[in-house]
Formats: sequence, structure tokens, C-alpha cells
Amino acid sequence: MDYKKLDVWRFSKALASKMYIKTREFPKEDRFGLTSQIRRCAVSIPANIAEGCGRRSNKDTLRFLYISRGSIYELETHLIISLDLDLIGQDVFEELNSDLEECKKLLHGFINYFKKRLNSGYSND
Repeated sequence: MDYKKLDVWRFSKALASKMYIKTREFPKEDRFGLTSQIRRCAVSIPANIAEGCGRRSNKDTLRFLYISRGSIYELETHLIISLDLDLIGQDVFEELNSDLEECKKLLHGFINYFKKRLNSGYSND
């Protein structure tokens, strides 16, 4: 499976890039704090989708998709904290949160696809 053709991977990759751009506006003294955490988990989303697609079994693929889903929720929490600390405004938060919700939906659909494959006994081998 070519992960680069997947909507969920493309969307999550674009989201990671957007997070890098938005965190450039964070204070320099936070570079190793929240900025680093946001960037790390944002990149983790498409990276784990890609790694999961490279696995030989549906079970392994699902494991990495679940890791990706965890990173989405981690990123959501970091954005809420960024809003609380006035590092981002309400308008930026709503824009990014909307993107996160779309990413959740796409990933949830992809996870369901692999669950069905696993339950039907279809193997990647």
C-alpha cells in the first residue's frame, strides 16, 4: 500500500507542517517546551501512519494507527494548553482544532478499514 496516496496521510502531513508554521510564533524561550512537544506529536501522526503501512500484517498496521491516534489526542491537549497560556488566540485554536477533528475522522475510517480486514482474515503477507 502506498501510504503517500492516502488522504489520511496527506492531511496529517499538511497538519504537521501547519503546526510547525504556527509554533514559529511561540516565544523563543518556549522552544524546548510546548513548541517541541507540539511539533513532535504532530510529526508522529503521519510518521506512524507510514510506518504502519509498511508492516506485514494488519495487526501490526493497526498498532501503529492507534499510536497515530494517540498522537492526535496529545496534540489536541497541547493546543488547549497553548490557548490557556495565550500562546495562540481563539481563532487560531478553532482553525487548528477543526483540522484535528478532520484528521480524527479520516484516521478513524482508516482504522475501521484495517479492523475489517483483520476480522475477515485477510492478510497483508
